[in-house]
Amino acid sequence: MKPTQTISRRRIHVRGVVQGVGFRPFIYHLARRYDLGGWVCNTSSGVDIEVEGHPRALDGFLHALTTEAPPLARIDAIDVQKLPPNGYPTFEIRHSRAQSGEFQPISPDVATCDACLAEVMDPADRRYRYPFTNCTHCGPRFTIIRDIPYDRPKTTMAAFTMCPECQAEYDDPADRRFHAQPNACPVCGPQLSLVPTPGGDLPPDLPRDPIEATRALLARGWIVAIKGLGGFHLACDARDETAVQRLRTRKGRVGKPFALMVRDLGVARTLCYVNDDEARLLEGKERPIVLLRARPENGIAPSVAPRQRNLGIMLPYTPLHHLLLLSEAGIPNALVMTSGNLSEEPIAYDNEEALSRLARLADAFLLHNRDIYMRCDDSVVRVFQGAELPIRRSRGYAPYPVHLGDEAIPLLACGAELKNTFCITRGPYAFLSHHIGDMENLETLEAYRRAVTHFERLFRVRPKALAYDLHPDYLATRYALERAEREGLPAIGVQHHHAHIAACLAEHQQSGPVIGVAFDGTGYGEDGAIWGGEFLIADLHGYRRAAHLAYVPLPGGDAAVRHTYRMAWSHLHHAFGESWPDLPTLRGLDPVERRVVERQIATGLNAPPTSSMGRLFDAVSALCGVCQEATYEGQAAIELEMLADPEEEATYEWPLPSATEAMPWGIDPTPVIRGVVADVLAHVPTPIIAARFHNTLAQMIAELCARLREVAGIDAVALSGGVWQNILLLKRTLARLESAGFTVYTHRLVPPNDGGLSLGQAAVANARLKSDERRRAIGE
Repeated sequence: MKPTQTISRRRIHVRGVVQGVGFRPFIYHLARRYDLGGWVCNTSSGVDIEVEGHPRALDGFLHALTTEAPPLARIDAIDVQKLPPNGYPTFEIRHSRAQSGEFQPISPDVATCDACLAEVMDPADRRYRYPFTNCTHCGPRFTIIRDIPYDRPKTTMAAFTMCPECQAEYDDPADRRFHAQPNACPVCGPQLSLVPTPGGDLPPDLPRDPIEATRALLARGWIVAIKGLGGFHLACDARDETAVQRLRTRKGRVGKPFALMVRDLGVARTLCYVNDDEARLLEGKERPIVLLRARPENGIAPSVAPRQRNLGIMLPYTPLHHLLLLSEAGIPNALVMTSGNLSEEPIAYDNEEALSRLARLADAFLLHNRDIYMRCDDSVVRVFQGAELPIRRSRGYAPYPVHLGDEAIPLLACGAELKNTFCITRGPYAFLSHHIGDMENLETLEAYRRAVTHFERLFRVRPKALAYDLHPDYLATRYALERAEREGLPAIGVQHHHAHIAACLAEHQQSGPVIGVAFDGTGYGEDGAIWGGEFLIADLHGYRRAAHLAYVPLPGGDAAVRHTYRMAWSHLHHAFGESWPDLPTLRGLDPVERRVVERQIATGLNAPPTSSMGRLFDAVSALCGVCQEATYEGQAAIELEMLADPEEEATYEWPLPSATEAMPWGIDPTPVIRGVVADVLAHVPTPIIAARFHNTLAQMIAELCARLREVAGIDAVALSGGVWQNILLLKRTLARLESAGFTVYTHRLVPPNDGGLSLGQAAVANARLKSDERRRAIGE
């Protein structure tokens, strides 16, 4: 192509998730369609393109660039520069180019696409039954990448040399596997192996094929540790009560529901009620665990999800999972697929580590030899009013960034303790980590440190500050403070509930002010008390505590979180004084322990004050006899929500403070506790009591927000904190607030629980640092 007066050239830089998603072949084909010369290449900051041709063709190219981009791509910005013609004779794809200090977003792992699945199921295809089949539209990304640019040598696939056929696909711009970094086949790619647990044996009559042998073991009631995309699952037949009970016993998991993987949407519909929005999520490329309303008599073992109306269901997301669940008589079509770990430990992701840590849990191990560089648990979502409500944001979502709408200062926000994530910011992005877990042991802390290092390397971030939770005993807080001191960085403490509200604002690209309703179980208050039922007047810079649940003792500290009846006794004492009613639901509890708790309540010894809404849920749940021993976080509240009668509309009395009183207003739950007790003594059905309690909370929140609007003149409300995973409460509160004319922000991108907290810490720290910079700039 000769340069003439009618030829123009454009240099284009594309920013966003544009690598590992088939973007360069897309550009190649687009350039050929418009008869353009030039080139395209990956860089450390995105994709660079030069195109040369007739101006009208260039216009068409630029339009198609955004309107026809591959499904997994996300374009955040396009910069176009005009240049004089260069005389490119053809269009080519050039080698990737590393740029010091530059960065780009990374694609999450993506579920197997239809084209790859068709190959896996086709006996005539060379990838027939190959469990690691993938292309540019699907497969692993985040869990195998070591560094950017996203090229095979910088992934764990570097250990596998492509055979001639795979290499030809990889080199052919017309092939959908062009530069598909995990490209592989049975000849040259990763392989499976089935081994017994150390010291054990496998039955001699198993099929030789590892997948068929695993299916046979699962059908016989065995528990098999299966290495997947981001780590190990512990799997067993979901309809086999004996196997499920055995898994619970071995894992030390008393009551927390197990997730299931089922063959397809049809099977999911036989187990649960699935609406269109839920079906879309189940079959989406992220393939999260979706919480669905279970059908009665669905055949699933009762111990999969004791005392739950919901089941957590996911569909297969790798060829291996599809093959394990292939339809055949006698083979399970629904598997328990729970994280391969002991309770509270990080998920196992390395073969040797799994054989050691999971030896007492599994009867056999289905291994493969493709290394997982970064472990990543399954994500969990609910559907609320047609959209996602994240409960755990991990595989399929992380490290996809939250777009902040404004340039951020590079920093690291370290998160809290439970459901920990961390967040680093750079450019307009907040990169929220995958689910790390509860930071209660050194194993999780080590996983946390490794993940922080990886994120900082991937996104080329050298933090200029660290943000942390105020709780002095959190491991994440200690990490932040120690590192800040070691590296001479500013450390910015962010109050727990302020961070919750800031997270909700940040994902909506808002800065406030809002009335923030931050309800959860535990957060360190600035007065040293345990907060959790908070109304804040807040923006990203700061907050004012406007109202909170009245303080009651938390008798025994963490013991009261596990033994929820202790919170029932505490609230009974608060509501009735020394003479508590003799409730049938509490009658069988240990009288000696009750005397100890009474002393703790009376003296305050080992009974810190708390305003926690989560603990109020615990108290009501225990008073009703629903849950008096919590074996996992939020159990009492979850079971109360599950029981509530959706048709009940009544409420309990809950008088609120006058708007003329000095803030923070105390919200005394005494009338509610008295109402619940009266209903329990009157033998009102528990579902009615549970519904009335939810209705009362929703009504209280709406009325209190209305009073705060009178005082502060703010008509926007943000709802955040773990309590807002409760769909019933969220629905009823939202309806009341919106009918009162409020603009209401709820979570759609990050979890309302502590899994989203680091985003809020990052948003607050950024706002404060920018204010400091502005003040310095004007010489204050």
